[in-house]
Order: sequence, then C-alpha cells, then structure tokens
Amino acid sequence: MGAPPSLSEVLAATPDPRKRSGWRHPLPAILNLLVVATLAGMRSLEATAQFARDHGKPLAHALGLRSAKTPCKATLSNLLRRLDVEAVEAALGRWVLARCPDLGDQLRLDGETARGSRDGTLPAVHLLAAYSPRAAAVVAQIRVGRKTNEHKAALELLGVLPLAGTVVTGDAVFCQKDVCAAVVKGRGGYLFTVEDNQPTLHYDIACMFAESSAFSPLPAEAVGV
Repeated sequence: MGAPPSLSEVLAATPDPRKRSGWRHPLPAILNLLVVATLAGMRSLEATAQFARDHGKPLAHALGLRSAKTPCKATLSNLLRRLDVEAVEAALGRWVLARCPDLGDQLRLDGETARGSRDGTLPAVHLLAAYSPRAAAVVAQIRVGRKTNEHKAALELLGVLPLAGTVVTGDAVFCQKDVCAAVVKGRGGYLFTVEDNQPTLHYDIACMFAESSAFSPLPAEAVGV
C-alpha cells in the first residue's frame, strides 16, 4: 500500500472556476500559498499576499507559481469568491481520512460561526463540523446555509462520514429522529443531549431512570443504614 497523498496533491484535483485564457497562476499553486500562509499565521488575504511578496522567488517556485510575481490580494479574493467550497472541503476530508484511517470510535458534531466572516450586510458564515478526538482533526465540514439549520446540515454531513462502529455525539439540536436514523443506517450509535424544549422525550427519559433507580441495589456501604 502506497503512501497517502500529500495535501498539495489532493488540492490539485479541485476544479478551477476560471477560464484558462484569463489566469496567470495555476490554481494548485494558489491553494498551496493559502495553506502555507495560513499555517504561518496569516489571517487575511492582504497578509497572505504580503507574505508571498516577502518570501519572493524561492517560495513562489516551491509552491508551483510560474513566475516570481505572486498573486495580489484582488487575485486571491476574486478566485476565492468563485471557488467551489464544497469541492475544497471534500478534498480536505479525503486528505485527513487518508492520513488518519483510524478515526476511533467517536465523532463529535459541532457548529461554529467563523470569526471575521461577516462582510458588511452579509451575515457571518456558520459551519458544521465533524471532529474526531482520536485524530484530533476535523474530518468533514459543511456550511450551514441561511435557509437551513444545523439539524438539516447534519443529515447531509452524516451521508459522507464513515459511521460504522462509531458513536456520534452532539448537543440537543441534533436530537432529532431523522438524524438518529441516519446514524443507525450507517451502522453507528449516537449520544445526544435532551433538553426541556422536547418535554415529552425529556419526561420519558426521566421516568425511565426513576424506575431504574427504584430497583437498583443499594451500595454496600449503605446496607443496614
């Protein structure tokens, strides 16, 4: 069995949204730049463009850029606005799974709003991720659209995850019949929080535990008290 593909090799398969006659820099090279700059602590496109300029020709050629002239902020912005985000997320997921085939027996669903993603009147980007504590990595991630919610996004995310033998955990927003059914269909188990906004389910569970405690044996130190 060969070595798993590198991140650069995986990202190279991302579809390029640009017309071939209109671009100067290959898409894989730009994606390589974004990855390296992010790992180096750059948190904006302006900082990324400056990072590339500061490191000059050696970095440009190492990343696969065809000239010493590196992409400017506008080039990066225009590309990212047109890039197929789902394709990039899928590529990153394949890379993680290839390098961490043993994800352990737990996947944690969690939704977070991306810091700094709000743009003028546009709302911030909300993401739903599946995190593997064993791999210490996000193995899949999906954007939660404005016309949907984490519950519906979870159904889509679960459809691409390896669930067999895995316990999926999450907060009360995922405690829905169809989400639980999707996990079971994938031959996994689930453990979700139940809160008071599901009063019937909450009451049934409380009654079940109350009945169990009534028949549970006393601890040894309590016998005869």
